[in-house]
Amino acid sequence: MNFSPDDYKAVWLTLQLATATTLLLLLLATPLAWWLARSRSVWRTPVSAVVALPLVLPPTVLGFYLLVALGPHGPVGQFTQWAGWGSLAFSFTGLLLGSVIYSLPFAVQPLQHAFEAMGTRPMEVAATLRASPWDAFFSVAVPLARPGFVTAAILSFAHTVGEFGVVLMIGGNIPDKTRVVSTQIYGHVEAMQYDQAHSLAGLMLVFSFVVLMAVAWFNQRGSRVTP
Repeated sequence: MNFSPDDYKAVWLTLQLATATTLLLLLLATPLAWWLARSRSVWRTPVSAVVALPLVLPPTVLGFYLLVALGPHGPVGQFTQWAGWGSLAFSFTGLLLGSVIYSLPFAVQPLQHAFEAMGTRPMEVAATLRASPWDAFFSVAVPLARPGFVTAAILSFAHTVGEFGVVLMIGGNIPDKTRVVSTQIYGHVEAMQYDQAHSLAGLMLVFSFVVLMAVAWFNQRGSRVTP
């Protein structure tokens, strides 16, 4: 492996971005997935479609609209500048926001499926034992949906690591600020530095394989313990 100091910085920034994105997604996706799994509202289908939109929308399209919204002339950009926070475009914060939106279905869908698989019976039993909704959720639903949480965390982390289109559109390729592994590989190829590109690309290939193996292992383990 032939890694330069800039490669190590890109890897470190990627790990920071993926970790922060995963933690935020678990916080945001858990109540959303719970609502989608149990709600019978007419809004359930439209909300589910919006959540899944990043799966079919080209990353550059999503990145473009995020760039417009977060830029100095966009609604979010105007608000952040009015609040004294500056523009979020081409910043780590903007990159984090884009990553959360882009990876949202990879956190929501495994959790939603896990909540749906447990059915309503466990929560009904908890209610008969006078457990409050909060107590029942954290003491019954969360442990039963543990495989979903593990899968959501792994997929969210891995998907964030592999981002390119959204990252390039909203964050650019600024060293030590928004340059992650995917854009670093792109920069090496542009500069015809194929040895360095091979090293980082090989690292990504091994990482992706390990992620898929981990997800498959957790799914098989979960199917064995499910009655």
